[in-house]
Amino acid sequence: MRIVSVGTAFPGPLRQQSDLLQELTRAWGDRVTDRERGLLERLAKSAGVKTKHLAMNPEEYATCRDFTSRNKVFQTVAQDLGIKAIESACQKADITPSEFGSIYFTTVTGIAVSSIDARIAGPLGFRPDIKRVPLFGLGCVAGAAGLARVHDYLKAWPKEAAVLLSVELCSLTLQMDDLSPESIVSSALFGDGAAAVVCVGDEHPLAAKGKLKTVASRSRLYPNSQHIMGWDVGSHGFKILLDPGVPQIVEDYFADDVRRFLTDHKLAVSDVTSWISHPGGPKVLKAIEACLALPQNALEVSWDRLAALGNLSSASVLNILNETFNRRDAGGGQAGENAMLMAMGPGFCSELVLCQWS
Repeated sequence: MRIVSVGTAFPGPLRQQSDLLQELTRAWGDRVTDRERGLLERLAKSAGVKTKHLAMNPEEYATCRDFTSRNKVFQTVAQDLGIKAIESACQKADITPSEFGSIYFTTVTGIAVSSIDARIAGPLGFRPDIKRVPLFGLGCVAGAAGLARVHDYLKAWPKEAAVLLSVELCSLTLQMDDLSPESIVSSALFGDGAAAVVCVGDEHPLAAKGKLKTVASRSRLYPNSQHIMGWDVGSHGFKILLDPGVPQIVEDYFADDVRRFLTDHKLAVSDVTSWISHPGGPKVLKAIEACLALPQNALEVSWDRLAALGNLSSASVLNILNETFNRRDAGGGQAGENAMLMAMGPGFCSELVLCQWS
């Protein structure tokens, strides 16, 4: 499979993290104690996020609170962003949406039936026999897992083109009555955005324009780890489940998985020149850097995108892929160099996609 282009889209203006946290504290009012206020300030500083986008204006989160209202916002904004992201990716690739044989759509921050991929089909002009694969529940790992599944599809249908779309509006899951440490962490860490990736099979006319070739992928589901990350779903909507044990999983499992995957392809960590990693959070990025003994600045793009946008769940690694494309276009690089695209998410699980630069 060849990755030809990435398009991105974001709701509203870019907002300062410090301003958003002040608005959140104001909305909580007397319910937040001095201890919780101090925890919010400390976590905001340690989250590594400076700016982010939101699906609603900051003051609306205090009034638009129930799941029904928030989910209606999700459906409207997700459709708008999905169209914009795909249009952007198509323009870069010089392809029309009517040429896609399949669309893979991922989100974990809202529900729509019919799904967003069906709702954008008419406005974008998808052909009526397009194969739709909506994915839900994979969370942060879904950007990498989605590309891996598109790779599988285009390996079987090498003359076709496909698009992967991720729309994540994480801010809509904010629980105004939940002042737990997990909720405070998520309010500081996560942001909103979308990304679309145009991919073609090796026999498609646009294959020669592909920036990155996918070589292989590997999935890993870790034992006794369902509690690490996910949602507690109820009438309140999506309540975050976020265990601090993710860096430990990196140490116990993830780094060895990466090494074994590379070894199976007769490669070592030192043979990878580009690391396209979902950011998770600062502790996760530091654990990856340490356990794999990565060179300085190997995850620079992940750190930069975390600061600029926050953690966008499944859309993060695709935005990092887009920024990696931009920097490589500006700074050059050798064809045939190896790249590793990777993410972790609910399950708890990981997805690795080995690639080569064209």
